[in-house]
Amino acid sequence: MSHVGVPRGTVRKRRSLALLTTGVLTIPVLAGCSSGSEETSRGVPQDIAPAARETVTDGSTVNWAVDALPVTFNAFQADADSATTRITGALLPTLFPMDKSGQPKLNPDYLESAKVIEREPKQVVLYKLNQQAVWSDGREIGAPDFVAQWRALSGKDSAFWTARNSGYERIEKIERGADDLQVRVTFSKPYADWRSLFSPLYPKEITGSPDAFNDGARTTLKNTAGPFVLRSVSKAKGTVTLARNPRWWGDKAKLDTLVFRAVAAKDRTQALADGTVDVADIDAATADRITLARRDRGSNGQPPAHGPGSEITPAAALRSWALAHGSDEDAAEIAQAAREKNRKAVVAYATEQKALRDFAVRKSLEPAYTQLALNGESGPLADDRVRRAVARALDRQELAQTVLGPLGLPAKPLGSHLALAGQPGYKDGSGALGDQNTKEAQALLADAGWTRGGAAQLPKDTKAGSEAEKKGDKDAKEDKDKDTKEGAEAEKETAEDAKKDEDKDAKTEKSEKESKEEKADEEAEDEKGDKKAGRASEDSAASRDEGLYIVGEDNKPGAQAPAHASASGASGLHVIAPARTAAAQSAALLHQAGVLGEDGTVAAQDKQPGGAAGAYAPVGTAAPAPAAAKGQLGKDGKTLTLRFVLPSGPGSQSLRSVGDKIAAMLEKIGIGTEVTKVPDESYFKDHIASGEYDLALYSWPATAYPATDGRPIYAKPEPATDGSLLVEQNYTRVGTDHIDQLFDQAAAELDEKAARELMKQADARIWAAAGSIPLFQRPQLVAVDKKLANVGAFGFAAPRYQDIGFKNRQAAGSPADRKK
Repeated sequence: MSHVGVPRGTVRKRRSLALLTTGVLTIPVLAGCSSGSEETSRGVPQDIAPAARETVTDGSTVNWAVDALPVTFNAFQADADSATTRITGALLPTLFPMDKSGQPKLNPDYLESAKVIEREPKQVVLYKLNQQAVWSDGREIGAPDFVAQWRALSGKDSAFWTARNSGYERIEKIERGADDLQVRVTFSKPYADWRSLFSPLYPKEITGSPDAFNDGARTTLKNTAGPFVLRSVSKAKGTVTLARNPRWWGDKAKLDTLVFRAVAAKDRTQALADGTVDVADIDAATADRITLARRDRGSNGQPPAHGPGSEITPAAALRSWALAHGSDEDAAEIAQAAREKNRKAVVAYATEQKALRDFAVRKSLEPAYTQLALNGESGPLADDRVRRAVARALDRQELAQTVLGPLGLPAKPLGSHLALAGQPGYKDGSGALGDQNTKEAQALLADAGWTRGGAAQLPKDTKAGSEAEKKGDKDAKEDKDKDTKEGAEAEKETAEDAKKDEDKDAKTEKSEKESKEEKADEEAEDEKGDKKAGRASEDSAASRDEGLYIVGEDNKPGAQAPAHASASGASGLHVIAPARTAAAQSAALLHQAGVLGEDGTVAAQDKQPGGAAGAYAPVGTAAPAPAAAKGQLGKDGKTLTLRFVLPSGPGSQSLRSVGDKIAAMLEKIGIGTEVTKVPDESYFKDHIASGEYDLALYSWPATAYPATDGRPIYAKPEPATDGSLLVEQNYTRVGTDHIDQLFDQAAAELDEKAARELMKQADARIWAAAGSIPLFQRPQLVAVDKKLANVGAFGFAAPRYQDIGFKNRQAAGSPADRKK
């Protein structure tokens, strides 16, 4: 499912939209820091039931499910979506579609050749067009179409409502070549990704004026140049119908008509079973049902051993029968209704399963990857040490296995932000950040000042005057009240001891023994802490005078004042200012706390019961289970808790499972998470793009042009005049000048090998910045009528719509004929 968001500030849209991912960082030398050399593995192949064209029948119709009808057919507008891309791919020229390995490949249906013919003094590209290439109105495709699209997308005329202009702004002029079939494009500065331009190519009637560009291609395309033409759009039926293009000069389309039908993800199982659609992207649950349906083919009419009613035990069935036929009329009526409802559900499920036997599940990896995004604009994640700690806590292999393993797909973590496994130039750059390492993650957090006692530690308040005096008076009063209370308790204890002398002696002996053991433990712990901090042991009273107190290092509960954190991270504690040398001592002890590991970690069996996670008592009341006792880190009276936003829709279950595992991994190093599940339709716009999150999971599509398409995603945000950030598509708000420079250098580098090396360097630095952590390539599951050929899980490659069709001749009652 695609999500389109508008961040704070101006956004240039990437070539493909985001699917449901400041400041200059000091990083080590990254040369040779990647964890592997350039990959030689091919990645996962596409699964489309390939068949030679001569084995595919001419005629018939295929219904293809899309999420929704496209709002616009103009792929360059801000509200274009995946349906726009899918449909225009069958209608308009794509000069360099991606092939199976994710590389741009010249399309001979439109081009005889295209190459750089001059580099100095300026880059010149010469396109030689296929002499048969014409628009559906019969006009030749030529230089006027290229010129009109350049002017519309160059960014020089704001009257054109365009979402992106990457590359077009570098064009200086476009001219006719030696004849009408040649287009000569001169660039004002070098552009390595010139193959990304003019795809899709619109006719000059659409791009020639702002009115036509803005409105003329939103609801219809009167002039096209693909194997199909647009026949009709029906909002009532939720369909876009394409028909075979009679002027198409390439391989004739096998299908008479191709219908794109809007079907929500939750309704696709039913649509497949009803014969409403023949091709549909599906989730793992639907894929399982199709697999079970094909497995149950030889069940001889017996109801399936899964689905509704399958969980009812024989004993439960007997009880239900007894109630339905019992003497209690009211109970019998209720039981009979329940049994009838279950019977209908079983019949309906069995009918669906029988229909699903006609489908196969095509599996591959989608050309998109899922990442964990860390919002570095503010809060704890503004500190790069905390971001790197989060990244080092993740077992990315386990996360990949969670999603891909059950589907039988290779479960390997992704190692690059800018290429996928199998693409040229892919290299695992995660070594710039480091592998999963709990101790290293804890050390980074300690270095950033987050300790296990920090949630209860008094922050170093620098306020003076009346507030400090009031605080001192309050503390004095509390000490006095404490002494009075302790005195009363002592008198009570003495009176009770006088009545029970024998019990008193036994208790006293036990108490003394425990006191000695506790004192010995405390002394050993203090001695160990002093050695690790690199200083001599100091008097505990002197330490308190210095303003330094860390819960847990003296084996005391120390959490009488709760650690209350609001959504904004504000603390409810009022504190006194620390002494001048406390900062140095605190740094030493915080570094020590980061490497304690076993000593500083609270075992699961030792955790005390408390309130719900994230719920705290009001200021002034004792928390039943302090953060320090639970092992959660804190600093200056605040717990280290991150807002984790996840989508709540039925198609996002695997994403939520990954989120749950990430939360558990972070808990192991003392980071808490506040998980918020929001509707899919608001997930991206209201949370990701607006920056209302700390952690989030979303995806970016693959690209053959990382220098162009990757830059707006990882560009360093710039401040706007109103104080906000211009983030383009960098929703993590994390970037560096060096990363930007590498993108700019790669975009201008015409040597492909050198450009790829620059992209690898950029990727290593993106890893080191730890704003985006790639997890895995997304699975691609497509349900396809098993008689269809050349369609399914395409992987990197663009579909060849003219080759799609049914194998052999269709018999009556086939999926192509039933309905609908």
